[in-house]
Amino acid sequence: MYYDLIVNLYHEYKINVDLKTDKVSIKRLLSPNSDALVEFVLKNFTKGWAAEVKAAIYKNNPTCFIAVSDNEIVGFACYDATAKGYFGPTGVNEKFRGLNIGQVLLQKCLTAMKNDGYGYAIIGSVGEKVISFYSKYIELTPVSSVNSVYTRLINK
Repeated sequence: MYYDLIVNLYHEYKINVDLKTDKVSIKRLLSPNSDALVEFVLKNFTKGWAAEVKAAIYKNNPTCFIAVSDNEIVGFACYDATAKGYFGPTGVNEKFRGLNIGQVLLQKCLTAMKNDGYGYAIIGSVGEKVISFYSKYIELTPVSSVNSVYTRLINK
């Protein structure tokens, strides 16, 4: 079963974690780095996610944040990729997991969405195992995603 997770951006949330390393920095993607991000996603995740990332990066102000270590992308998070108001996709290279990179990327995106005027964010089509990750850091309301934006996908 999959769920869309509704996040109230006006709820006073703050992900109280810091990066566990000073060798990683988080920054908003600059469009000249877009090819590097797409390559990172294709190498570490899926073609579907790479397509979603392209939708977020080919904007005047890309709606993606990246984690960088030694001038290499090691993680990313986007919003407004598949649909307006949606958070994701997001991912961190396996070698860099456990350093709170995903949590900080989530915080950056949710803050940017709030600053862009959104009252709510949707984390779309999340499996039950992943809900426990998000619920550790943010207050959310799960809603069945049986009839979600993702039902239009032709390659599931």
